[in-house]
Amino acid sequence: MKIALITENSQAAKNGLIYDALNTAAEPFGHEVFNYGMYTAEDSASLTYVMNGVLAGILLNSKAADFVVTGCGTGMGSMLACNAMPGVFCGLVIDPTDAFLFNQINAGNAIAMPYAKGFGWAAELNLQDCYRKLFENEAGAGYPRERAELMRKNRGFLADLKTASTHDMLTVLKNVDQDLLRAAIAGERFAEYFYANSQDDAISDYLRNL
Repeated sequence: MKIALITENSQAAKNGLIYDALNTAAEPFGHEVFNYGMYTAEDSASLTYVMNGVLAGILLNSKAADFVVTGCGTGMGSMLACNAMPGVFCGLVIDPTDAFLFNQINAGNAIAMPYAKGFGWAAELNLQDCYRKLFENEAGAGYPRERAELMRKNRGFLADLKTASTHDMLTVLKNVDQDLLRAAIAGERFAEYFYANSQDDAISDYLRNL
């Protein structure tokens, strides 16, 4: 699985710590982590939590990534922005139990985490534990197990609702503020990672032409 890490400007200084925790947890399960930044608080390309959502939508809808890990000070803004995008199902994860239940019940494709609120002593250990709970089990297996089929049906209803209530990603890209869109894909390694992994020519071509 290709996992994309996206860090918002207010928490950019923690990108290295977050990446190390994510990679430490994900690599043993055979997953590859792509760090889309921000890498430092001084990066010329600055990502707001709104841009986190746009970038998550681009990566997931183009299949350049299979899963997105993002966040902000509280995690709330990034979660809301991600869930505004077509095809993105983002949960707020604070502790390992959240991560386990989101994986087993919701089987979404993105999480947002608080990287300021409650981010204290041994925070990197909590991150590693959260990420392990996300990736150590088959997604959507259900919890409790006897409710797995009902949960699967509800995920299908939610996916149908999302499709009915949102535009496709290419339409979103054409209608969103173009300066915001340019800023969202201005990261140092965006082109290197994205165009090599995107499976949607229409999205790739539109972004190249910006």
